[in-house]
Amino acid sequence: MGAKTMPHPDAEYPTPRRRRRRLAVSAAIIVGVALAVTAIFSLTPWPSAMIVRAVFEKNGADTVAEMQRYVPDTPLRTELGVPYGDAQDGAGGDDTTLDLFTTADKGERRPAVIWIHGGAWVSGSSANVDPYLRILATHGYTAIGLNYSLGPEQVYPTAVRQINDALAYIDAHGDDLSVDPARIVLAGDSAGAQLASQVTALTTDSEYADLLDIAPALSAPQLVGVVLNCGIYDLRSMDDLNGLIGWGFSSSLWAYTGTKDWSVESSGATMSAIDFAASGFPPTYISGGNGDGLTWLQGIPMAQRLRQLDVDVTTLFWPADHTPALPHEYQFHLDRPEAQQALAETLTFLAKVAPLTVE
Repeated sequence: MGAKTMPHPDAEYPTPRRRRRRLAVSAAIIVGVALAVTAIFSLTPWPSAMIVRAVFEKNGADTVAEMQRYVPDTPLRTELGVPYGDAQDGAGGDDTTLDLFTTADKGERRPAVIWIHGGAWVSGSSANVDPYLRILATHGYTAIGLNYSLGPEQVYPTAVRQINDALAYIDAHGDDLSVDPARIVLAGDSAGAQLASQVTALTTDSEYADLLDIAPALSAPQLVGVVLNCGIYDLRSMDDLNGLIGWGFSSSLWAYTGTKDWSVESSGATMSAIDFAASGFPPTYISGGNGDGLTWLQGIPMAQRLRQLDVDVTTLFWPADHTPALPHEYQFHLDRPEAQQALAETLTFLAKVAPLTVE
C-alpha cells in the first residue's frame, strides 16, 4: 500500500487571511444582490405591487370565509360576471364585469347599492364583497359589485372611467338588472371608498368632471347616497406615511397611477375627493375603526369637510380608547359586535336615502 497522503492543514483549517477573503467575497455577493434588488424595486412598481397583492388576497379570502357564515338562506337571483362594456383604455374582459344579487324579478325595480371593492388599487375583486352584498340583497336591495382594472396592469384614471361606464350600463339596463335608476347608492371600502368618493364628486360637480375629462354617466339626482368605509380621500396626506404602511401605500399608488411622483402630479391631486367635493354631494355614511390610522387621517377629516359643505353626513366612528381596537375594514369582520352594529347602521342609512317603497 502506498503512503497515505495527509491533507494540507490550510485545506481544513483556513488561515485567518483566507477566512477574511472568503467573508469578503460572501459580503460582496450579498451587497451585490441587495443592490440589484434595490435597483429593481426602485425602477418598477411591479415587485412591490405583487407583494401587496399577495397579502391582500390572503386577507381577503379569510374575510370572505368569515362573512359567508352570516349570509341568510334567502333565495336570491344571482348573476355573476355580467359584462358592462369594454374599458376605454384597452382593458376589458374580466376587468369590466359586475356581480348582481337581488330578490327581485327582472322588470321589477329596486333601489340599488353599487359597491366598489378595495385592495389598495392593485388587488381584489367583487368576489371579496359578494357575501356582504348577498346580505344587503336579502334586505330588499339590488346589490351590485363592480370589477375594474387594477394597477400596474392598467393605470389611473382607467378604473374611474370603467366605473363610470358601469353606471351608464346599469342606468341603461335597469329593467334587466332590477335597478331603479332614480335610487342609486354608491358604496366602497378602502381604495373602493376612494373611488366611490371620486366618482360621486365628478357626478355632482361639472367643473371637476371637466377637469377629469369624464362625462358623468348619471345625473346628480340619481345618486341618492354614498357609503364610505375605511377610505382614502386626501392623497397628499398619504405621502407623509412612513414605515411598512407608508411603503405599501406608496408602492400601490405608484403602480396605480403609473408615476412614482404621484403626490406632486395631477393624479395625486385629482384623486383627492376632499378637495373636489361640492355642495351637491349626496347624503353620506362614513365609518372607520379606531385601530385604523386611515380613520384619523382620512375618514374623520372627510366627514368634517362634507359637513362644512352642508352635506347630510352619518358617521360611525369609535373612541380612540375603544377595545378591542378595530382594524382596517372592521365592517366585514362580522364575528365582531361592532361590525354587526355597522351593518345595522348601514341598513338604517339605506332605508333613509333609498327607501324600498316610493310614496
